Amino acid sequence: MLSDKEKEITVTVRKRVLEQLEYERDVSDERIGDLITQYLEEETKNSFYPYHRRLVIGREIFYSLRKLDILQPILENPSVTEIMVNGPNHVFIEKDGCLYKLDDRFESEEKLKNIIQQIVAKCNRVVNDTTPIVDARLEDGSRVNVVLNPVALNGPILTIRRFPKEPYDMRKLVSISSLTEEAAVFLQRLVYAGYNIIISGGTGSGKTTFLNALSGYIPKEERIITIEDSAELQIQGIDNLVRLETKNANTENGKAISIRDLIKASLRMRPSRIIVGEVRGPEAMDMVCSAMNCGHDGSMSTVHANSAGDALLRLETMILMAVQIPVEAIRRQISSGVDIIVHLGRMRDKSRKVLEIIEVTGMDDKKISVNPIFQYEEESKTDTQNVTGSLKRIGELKNAGKLFDAGIGE
Repeated sequence: MLSDKEKEITVTVRKRVLEQLEYERDVSDERIGDLITQYLEEETKNSFYPYHRRLVIGREIFYSLRKLDILQPILENPSVTEIMVNGPNHVFIEKDGCLYKLDDRFESEEKLKNIIQQIVAKCNRVVNDTTPIVDARLEDGSRVNVVLNPVALNGPILTIRRFPKEPYDMRKLVSISSLTEEAAVFLQRLVYAGYNIIISGGTGSGKTTFLNALSGYIPKEERIITIEDSAELQIQGIDNLVRLETKNANTENGKAISIRDLIKASLRMRPSRIIVGEVRGPEAMDMVCSAMNCGHDGSMSTVHANSAGDALLRLETMILMAVQIPVEAIRRQISSGVDIIVHLGRMRDKSRKVLEIIEVTGMDDKKISVNPIFQYEEESKTDTQNVTGSLKRIGELKNAGKLFDAGIGE
């Protein structure tokens, strides 16, 4: 933290640098750094300032000019998993699953808006009074959500979800007890054999992380197409990989390109598998009916839901958003297209675990029938700080045809 005197010096030096930059074009980071050093030395020459404090002040000034201001040091802290900015004066972070309020604040609402525009511009997105909500991403892949006035009543709202620099693989998830080795091997066989998998869970349950890890089991020779609102997936080891991202409508770049548009386009791109980062609306119909039911075995997606059974109900509802057909017909499409649902949850000790793995086995009396295969069983519910338990196998796969077709048996 800067002292009041150091804050005064920061304001003065920053103002002098900006005045000098008015006379220069295409200024490099090195040039700005030299100006900061020069003016900082001039402002502190009559008082003793340790070298390390001048470095701190200089970094603050540089971040405010070329980086993301007070957010930059937070983003450089690997232990911070979420950043929540509620207007210029209220900044919260999540560390180790707990929320903390910071003393840092933006110098003005205008400065916060400038930072937001800087972020969204790099993603070719637009956010303004007409389009006050937007999803974007940072250069490191962090997910960004912005809400502005008139929707946000207490100033610009900025939420940043961060992901590990090195994406988790299944071995890492097993090592932190998100699932068992037995369940990981079971899922590995299903992915290799081309079972269509839906990953469900609540907000912050780790769906994207798990989808990334699960994609590590896809055979390297296949052609994969990923489709996302804001590109977050970090699929490794696939050479024939096509990454597609939606586009918002604006006056410069024409009409919007939705997930539905991208799924339809991907069907003409000879995909082996289609991976949709998340379905949350009418695109569920295209994912289930056009991708999973039309020969692209091994396709995967995520969906928000409170249980594996609720995931099926949500898929029904989302497909009804796209087309008005009998519910029984929708259920037949889902039961024919979706093979497996993996449900994740965030426990009270903030750990993320696989809670259910169920098989969709078909229709029974006009309802989708399921076969539970793995279920998380907690050993004790008295300890709020440390949840203990494990993912138990409670059933066997009934539809093993794809395993046999892949030559790996049951």
